[in-house]
Order: sequence, then C-alpha cells, then structure tokens
Amino acid sequence: MRQIPPHVRDEKKTFEKAVEILNAKHAKNARKSGRKPKLCMEDKLLATLEYLREHRTMAHIAVSYGIAESNIHATIRWVENTLVKDGIFSLSGKKAPAEDAGNCELVLVDATETPIERPKKNSGGGIPARKSDAR
Repeated sequence: MRQIPPHVRDEKKTFEKAVEILNAKHAKNARKSGRKPKLCMEDKLLATLEYLREHRTMAHIAVSYGIAESNIHATIRWVENTLVKDGIFSLSGKKAPAEDAGNCELVLVDATETPIERPKKNSGGGIPARKSDAR
C-alpha cells in the first residue's frame, strides 16, 4: 500500500470506513481461484480519490500504479458504485437543492441569437483570382 496522502490522513475514520465497505463487498463476490489483484483495496480507493479530488486523468493514475488504463477505469467505477449503493457515501437527492433555494445566488446568462453575416450565394463576392482566366 502507498503512503496515505495528507488530505486523506485528516479523514482517516472515513477512509477506513470506505475500505471496510469495499472489503465487505469484495469478500461477498470474491472467487477463490484466479489471479491475485495488483492493487489492494486501499490503493483502489486512493486511485479513486485521486481521480475525483485532483482531477488527474486515468492514464496518469494508471502509470503511477503500474496497471492498464482500462483497469483503472473499471476500478474507479466499481469503487464509486459500491460506495454509492451502500448509502453512507451517497449524495443528497434531487430535492435537496430545492430545499436550499433561498440560499442561492441568481446568475443570468445572455443567450440571445444573433444572425451571422454571410455572403449570399452567387453574389459574385468570390476570390478574383479564381474568376480570371489567368493560368
């Protein structure tokens, strides 16, 4: 396992709870035969946190862990889905922003359509060199 970064050390109980949930889910579906995974559960969670918090690309994360980008993609999706399905780490529902509607700021965006000035077809406004008979 890699050294736990400082931003995770501050939330060690949360990190340990997430690892516990992931280990329980993995043990439930684990096979006894087959190849051993290259990443331990802590590294899988750290890779997911790097992707979500630091906005690193999956290619860079894959290089730093020494595995393929497709494996990192599958790992990140599995970790996210497992933690969200557990319910402890899920975000609030659709109605939560509506309840806090009094605390938001108003932002207006001007999206008015403006006509584009284009030359008319067959208006003769082409390139003069093409129209001349110069060869």
